[in-house]
Amino acid sequence: MTTTVTITGSGCPIPSARRSGPGVLIQIDEVALQFDVGRGTTQRLDSCDLWPTDLDAVFVTHHHSDHLVGLADLLLTRWIMDREDNLNPLPVIVPEGPAKNFVSHVLDVWDDDIQVRKAHSKKSQDPEIDIFSFEASSGVTEIWSSGKVKISACKVRHEPVCPAVGYRIESQDGVVAISGDTLVCDEVAELAEGADVLIYEAMRFEAIESLPQKRQFILDYHADTRLIGAQAKEIGVETLVLTHLIPEPFSEEDRQAFIGDIREGGFTGELIVAEDLDSVVLEK
Repeated sequence: MTTTVTITGSGCPIPSARRSGPGVLIQIDEVALQFDVGRGTTQRLDSCDLWPTDLDAVFVTHHHSDHLVGLADLLLTRWIMDREDNLNPLPVIVPEGPAKNFVSHVLDVWDDDIQVRKAHSKKSQDPEIDIFSFEASSGVTEIWSSGKVKISACKVRHEPVCPAVGYRIESQDGVVAISGDTLVCDEVAELAEGADVLIYEAMRFEAIESLPQKRQFILDYHADTRLIGAQAKEIGVETLVLTHLIPEPFSEEDRQAFIGDIREGGFTGELIVAEDLDSVVLEK
C-alpha cells in the first residue's frame, strides 16, 4: 500500500490568493478521502488529478464555515460531471449536532438550479449525500472503515464550537492524525499517539497578542505554535505538518517564525509549514 497525504487548503477564514480553505486529502492506494472542504477544495482536487467523482468519502471536523463552505461546490460539481447518470451518493461522515444539520441542508438553497439542470440534461436523479453521523466521544473511537483503512475520531477543544473532532487514519502504511481546529490538549495527544504524521492547525499566539484586544478572541480556541512543538516532542511523531496558518506567512521570514516557535517548543523531527498541495508519502 501507499498513503499520500496532501494539504488541499492551508488557509483560514481570511481570503488568500495563495491558500484555499482548510482541507486534507488522504489517498490510500485507490481509496480517496477528503477531510474538511474549505473554499477552493474542488479546484485543489483537480490539481491532484482527482475528479470529485473519484472521492470515496468526506469527513467533517466541525461546523465552522471556513471548513465547509466548499461542500456544496464539491457535491454539485460531482453531480454535474456525472455523464452516466448512475452516480452513487457521496458518503459524508460527520459528528452529530450542528455539523450534521448543515450537511443535511447544504443543497436546499440550490434546489431551483438542480431542478433546471436535471430537466435540461435529462438526469434522473438529484445530487445525493449518504450521511453517516456519530456521537463525538472524548476517547478515540472507530467510526468508519473501508478495506484495510480504519478511521477513528475524538473530541477536541474548540469551544464554544461543539462538537469539534479530530481524526486518526490507520492503514498498513502507518498512522495519520488530523487535529481539526483545537487548543493544544490531551485529546490531540491521544488521537496522535504513535502517529507517523500529525497535521495540526497552527496559530502564532505571539503575533495575535499584538493585535487590538477586540480581535484576540481567536486565541480562545486555537493551537499555539510553541505548545504544538512541545506536544509533538512529547508524542514523538515523525512528521509534523502545520496548516490553517494564522497569521498567513507571506515571506520566508514569516515561515521561519512558525518554525522557530515549533523548535522552541522542543520538536526536532521533520516539520512542514504547509503550502497548498504540499504532500507527505507513507510507504511500507
